[in-house]
Amino acid sequence: MREYPVVERGLLLMGPVGVGKTHLAVAILQGLMEKGVPCLFYEFGALLKEIQDSYNKVSNTSEMSVLAPVYQAEVLVLDELGASKPTDWVRDTMMNIIGKRYNDKRLTIFTTNYMDARRNPAEETLEDRVGVRLRSRLYEMCRTVELDGDDYRKQLDGGKV
Repeated sequence: MREYPVVERGLLLMGPVGVGKTHLAVAILQGLMEKGVPCLFYEFGALLKEIQDSYNKVSNTSEMSVLAPVYQAEVLVLDELGASKPTDWVRDTMMNIIGKRYNDKRLTIFTTNYMDARRNPAEETLEDRVGVRLRSRLYEMCRTVELDGDDYRKQLDGGKV
């Protein structure tokens, strides 16, 4: 991201829990904000919850008031892509948000715990969680960076529970 704004693709940071994906994404945002670039961070589940809450009549928000900053942010981090249960509504909403940013050529950084290949037969892939169409869009929108390693949080307390 040192080359920003001469960057055509965002990032898709993939890897197991605790390897530093969110930490890295936030560090990138902080560096860009220091340069005066308008940035926004959302954990994907929290964004979906805000959208759902906007449907409540007693809510003082509308779906568009929640989505407008997400659509318009020059750089957006969507953390934990695929973590929400992949219902039709979740997939449609993800496709709407990501499709709009794609069409508007807005830089987006994603983090996910889901990989493209299964490490064991029971494991879900990112495509399983977000769908074939959205995964295809992400290939074009982002450079995929796979991170691997031990869960940093386990090292903090020596692995004690």
